[in-house]
Order: sequence, then C-alpha cells, then structure tokens
Amino acid sequence: MQSNEPATSMEVEKISSEPNLTSEIHPLKPRFEPLKAHEISEGRVQFRKVSVPPHRYTPLKKAWMEIYTPIYEQMKIDIRMNLKARKVELKTRADTPDISNLQKCADFVHAFMLGFDVVDAIALLRLDELYVESFEIKDVKTLRGEHLSRAVGRLSGKGGKTKFAIENATRTRIVIADTKIHILGSFSNIKIARDSLCSLILGSPAGKVYSKLRAVTARLAERF
Repeated sequence: MQSNEPATSMEVEKISSEPNLTSEIHPLKPRFEPLKAHEISEGRVQFRKVSVPPHRYTPLKKAWMEIYTPIYEQMKIDIRMNLKARKVELKTRADTPDISNLQKCADFVHAFMLGFDVVDAIALLRLDELYVESFEIKDVKTLRGEHLSRAVGRLSGKGGKTKFAIENATRTRIVIADTKIHILGSFSNIKIARDSLCSLILGSPAGKVYSKLRAVTARLAERF
C-alpha cells in the first residue's frame, strides 16, 4: 500500500501542471494598420459634379481662388471647372485623409452656387452639424402678383433689416433669391429661422415676429 501512494501523488502533480502550460500560450492578436480613404473605396476614384447656374458664373470667377485653396490644400480634394458642361468637378486623391471630405466639398460649392458668401459657406467644411435647407414661398402660401412681392418685402425688411435680425438671433445665414429661400445653419437653428420666415410670409407683422424670436432665443440661451 505504501508503494502506491507516491505514484498517485505524482499523477496528481502532473495533472495540475498541464493546464498551466496551456494557459501561458496565447495566440498573438493580428495588428492591422488603419485603411486610407482610397483603400476603403477599393482604389476607385470618386467624383462629384456641381452645376453652375448662369447668374453665379461671374461671382465664381472672382472667388475661384478662395474656393480652390481650402478644397485642394486642406481637404485634399482635386477640383476643376468644366467650361463646356458648366460644372465644378471634384474627385478624391490618393492622399485624401477622409472619404467624407468629398461630400463636404460638394456641399460647400453647392452652398456658394445658391448665393451664400464664401466666408459663410466655408463653415460647411469645418463643422459637421451644419446643413442647407431650401424652400419656396409657394410651399407656405400660394401668392401671386403684388401679394408675392409684398411677402418678399416683408421677409427682407427695409434695407434687409428683418433678414439680418433673424440671422443674428438664430445664428443662421439666409439667402432670398426671388421666391426661393435658402437657410444655412444647425438643425435646431434652421427650424427657428424657418418658423419666423413662414409667419412673415403668412402676413405677421415684423414686430410680432421679433418678440417671438426674443422669447425663443432666451429659452435656447437658458438651455445651453
């Protein structure tokens, strides 16, 4: 009986030591380098084309370098003007840091074509939460003749006073092009500006709109 005891103890030691050997050996984790923009799209070059309306052709010529420089140098996107098709063409490069830069640049050029200044439109390249919303006066109320021209007059105010007041209160930029209205800003600010413009179209006096704006902006200031 005594001769069997050490053998059993040896067996126990062997069994207890086996799991330790397996636990020490771990498979190495694979390390992958982050993909570049052109590798995400499998090396395909992506394009965007923005049409140039006839009335924005001359302003585009004058402001071309102000548009070209941030797109080419900072966003690393190729840009050219196709004179035959009258379109601004954008495409990705091998050194483009992010594939979303192409869409940002297209939005920036499109905002300029709608009538926004380069200084205002360039914010679309810098910030992610900015949008451009467009609507027409007839979407709010069907107006014709002098009624339509009076509505446009109410929107801009004397010397653009009403438009500037709404812009400053809501931190947006507004372009009134004939019967079309374009608003550039964040989602919540666009909503406030749109509500103010709609009430002006429907016939509210400017004073009433100002007092509503003051109340809404005060509430926003308290929230943030």
